[in-house]
Amino acid sequence: MQHTDKLLQRLDAIGESLSKTDGALGLLGLGSVGLETDRLDAYSDLDFFVLIRNGEKPRFLASLDWLEHVYPLAYSFANTEVGYKILFEDGIFGEFAIFEEDELADIAYAGGRMVWRSPEWKTEIAASSRLPHKEKPTSLDQPLNEALTNLYVGLGRYARGERLTALRFIQSYAIDNVISVLHLLEQEASFFPDPFGPERRLERRYPGFADKLGGMLLGCDRLPESALHVLAYIESVYPVNDRMSFEIRRLAKECGN
Repeated sequence: MQHTDKLLQRLDAIGESLSKTDGALGLLGLGSVGLETDRLDAYSDLDFFVLIRNGEKPRFLASLDWLEHVYPLAYSFANTEVGYKILFEDGIFGEFAIFEEDELADIAYAGGRMVWRSPEWKTEIAASSRLPHKEKPTSLDQPLNEALTNLYVGLGRYARGERLTALRFIQSYAIDNVISVLHLLEQEASFFPDPFGPERRLERRYPGFADKLGGMLLGCDRLPESALHVLAYIESVYPVNDRMSFEIRRLAKECGN
């Protein structure tokens, strides 16, 4: 059986188990096992909400018997106050959160697929109105200049021997700033954008930029080279200040010696 079929069948089985568990009201599939099954693949996992009656949360969090009845768990840990990350014995990984019926309206999520619903559950399920919302930049100026200063600071820290913080400035912060304006530089392909993580599925959404990522992400030991690749990309789309460009290259050369 294919992994994708196993995931959907496992989710259905969890719904069946919940239907026999007192206090359960519903099972909401999220992400690729929710409303986005078109992107379900061999590397997908289970992501779901369990909806329960008011006052039942301690019992559902204290005992995962309603999951063990479906398939034995090899591993589990409470990663939040309301949920777990889990690994079944057959290798299926998942994470879930448990919400009482009065709580769902206050949870930020992008909508889901009702896998199982108790006759008691009357509330209509809709995408949250509390999704993270950050206005997209309308100009390249601030994000790309911030990226340039990220490169400069990162190279200085690399030269000082601070490789971890240098890695974050060059291969994380600077690239994040570039990603924030990709919509101004390249036509975005329609492929399940994630409101919680603009880097998700970037390779499908911005293939032109993705082709250049390899040179920007060369690891801890090649940070100066990575910085030069990021700089070259910025220079290809934006009129970079000559002196800042010179100083970044000077530092990269010093770090490479």
